[in-house]
Amino acid sequence: MEFGVATFVTDEGIAPARLGEALEVRGFASLFVAEHTHITVERQSQWPEEDELPRKYYRTLDPFVTLTAAAVVTERLLLGTGILLLVERDPITSAKEIASLDQVSGGRAVVGIGAGWNLEEMRNHGTDPKTRMALLRERVQAMKEIWTKDQAEYHGTFVNFDPIFCWPKPVQRPHPPIVVGGNGPKALDRTLEYGDGWMPTYGLGPEEIARRIAELERRAVETGRGRVPVSVYAVPGEREAVARLADAGVDRVLFDLPTLPAEETCRTLDELEAVARSFTA
Repeated sequence: MEFGVATFVTDEGIAPARLGEALEVRGFASLFVAEHTHITVERQSQWPEEDELPRKYYRTLDPFVTLTAAAVVTERLLLGTGILLLVERDPITSAKEIASLDQVSGGRAVVGIGAGWNLEEMRNHGTDPKTRMALLRERVQAMKEIWTKDQAEYHGTFVNFDPIFCWPKPVQRPHPPIVVGGNGPKALDRTLEYGDGWMPTYGLGPEEIARRIAELERRAVETGRGRVPVSVYAVPGEREAVARLADAGVDRVLFDLPTLPAEETCRTLDELEAVARSFTA
């Protein structure tokens, strides 16, 4: 089992480069960063976890700037989005940004994607929440076309462009892994259709995660696919929580790293490293 962290990198916490160095020196395998382009002043969408939206949601740095800063000071650390709100992003621009990150990092990009929960945020990007899942599917498919073809084109309901040239191409072939985020009932459908992995949150519960992993493995066999890896997002830094995920067959644990200044972050990483090492020693 592989260990990394999931976090919100903001202007009030540890800087991206310092965080990347701190993770790699402690032996963590991956960094996954959250994204919100903005939070509306008048909010209607219910945040899934609590009534009050944490301050870090308002202040996230751009994920590709963050991950590039971490890339240039590390050699092995996987650089992931967790999650990239692709329903709020142009697929041509996003394909170029992801491929550029993969080039700069020497093939270490991981693309965690999802549709998100904040309906006001996506509406401000011109996205109709009712069709966001269909839009997500087309944007993923369009990016794959751009990454894998010299002259790419895509013609769908929501994404439509005639043949284009778009470089760079990713280092990873055929493209960086697409990890589909989500706890909903259709998350496995989307994973099997256009994903290379599934990423639920720990809040789904280890028992339900285990049940769905079994379902995912069964369906992957039925469709002729190989095993689909599973990453779990925002895992508590507790040995018992990790042990339950290990029993469930999880491939990657992403510890929930609070957004804190550098010294406090490093102390937290020391604690998380100790938990991880108890499983890898």
